[in-house]
Amino acid sequence: MLPLRSCCFTATHTTTTTTITTVLCNPIKHHLLKLKPLSYSKMSSSRPSAFDALMCNARAAASKNKTPSSSSSSSFSPKKRKTLISKSPISPTPVTELKHSEDEIHESNFKKVDKNQIKDEINESNGTNEKNPNPNFVQLEEQKVLKKLKLVNVDESLVELKKKPGEFDPEKAGYWGAGERVPFMFVVKVFDEISRVSGRIVITEMVCNMLRTVVRTTPDDLVAVVYLLANRIAPAHEGLELGIGDASLIKALAEACGANEAHIKKQYKELGDLGLVAKASRLSQPLMRKPQPLTVAKVFDTFRVIAKESGKDSQDKKKNHIKGLLVAATDCEPQYLIRLLQTKLRIGLAEQTLLTPLGHAIFYTEKHPSPPACTGSPLEEAAKIVKQVYSVIPVYDKIVPALLSGGVWDLPKTCCFSPGVPVGPMLAKPTKGVSEILDKFQNMEFTCEYKYDGERAQINYLEDGTVQIYNRNAERNTEKFPDVVVAASR
Repeated sequence: MLPLRSCCFTATHTTTTTTITTVLCNPIKHHLLKLKPLSYSKMSSSRPSAFDALMCNARAAASKNKTPSSSSSSSFSPKKRKTLISKSPISPTPVTELKHSEDEIHESNFKKVDKNQIKDEINESNGTNEKNPNPNFVQLEEQKVLKKLKLVNVDESLVELKKKPGEFDPEKAGYWGAGERVPFMFVVKVFDEISRVSGRIVITEMVCNMLRTVVRTTPDDLVAVVYLLANRIAPAHEGLELGIGDASLIKALAEACGANEAHIKKQYKELGDLGLVAKASRLSQPLMRKPQPLTVAKVFDTFRVIAKESGKDSQDKKKNHIKGLLVAATDCEPQYLIRLLQTKLRIGLAEQTLLTPLGHAIFYTEKHPSPPACTGSPLEEAAKIVKQVYSVIPVYDKIVPALLSGGVWDLPKTCCFSPGVPVGPMLAKPTKGVSEILDKFQNMEFTCEYKYDGERAQINYLEDGTVQIYNRNAERNTEKFPDVVVAASR
């Protein structure tokens, strides 16, 4: 028997009763042979093989499954012999037509929108639902809609954030859709860039542009973004702290990255920054699938959940929350996740520096009344107002919504003294001598007072009759002075 690997040649013999297929194999010659039809009488002596019967059944089933259009065009005629090698009714699409280059896919980098959505955008802009008969006008409007829906990547967004505030366009910096949650990657990329630059003015301008982008796209996330920039999760007087030590972070990092604790401790000792260790460990870990991107709201809410964990197994619960964040973190996100959990951001951004770009960002939105005529520089006046209000009521949960709703010029009217919220104290600045004081206060009247040893306390008498005592850092110390509480309650 000849092997089936050689070239096969088939011949079909059709009669009124049956169809017999003969397979001829030639292992030597590989060109097509022209076979003459054989008579049924000569083949009647040989019984068809199982392979022939199987091929006949398969051919009969294929002819039944053909569509009417194809069956009509390729139906067998009893008077005309048909070849067994028939073309498929559906011609395969060339691979070159299906293959798109990456440049063609990302050339426009637009969101996936259909024509109906573009038409709706055009109708909304015109204030009508009817189609415009002018095709040039429709084409122009479609280009405007597509331009509005254009997306950028993280690197392009970072380049836009480095521009001067007067030249900055928030729409070009936001690479997520309007109303969508702000990606955590957007915030940490700004952190990383701020840590590389020097100069208070450059940092202020970059943070201002960042906050303007958030206000433009997702204003609901502005409070969380400001808290992360300040490396806080709540106002100081609420006493809400993460309470996580380096040992717990090392355990969570080792379990999340599949590493050994001893190896993590060794790298921590060499680098001196657990955030850099987290970044290196996470990048070296292979992933089976891409995790769901982290958002600012997700990270901030998880931080608050961690701070509120208490009781039995609270440390294990905190560790599991941290692991969940680290597993979903990519690029430089693990580095700043660990630093935020350590409350050591290390980017050179002080809280007073944060208040200035916050006032500038609200001023640049241009959605609120113009500044008073008596003001000199509107930007300096906006920053001054925000700083003054923050010293009276240091709560971002109240200041940020008031800025978004009423603007910066009406902020002193909407945010004022509130019992139970300690006022920011005026802290003294050390000096090298009396001559330095005289040089700073030239041609000005000033008063001096003695500095006493002890602890400064701020007493707040609330409406319900309770008394709260805070120290100079706005921390609650009511339990430390029970006699003062009794005296103030009388």
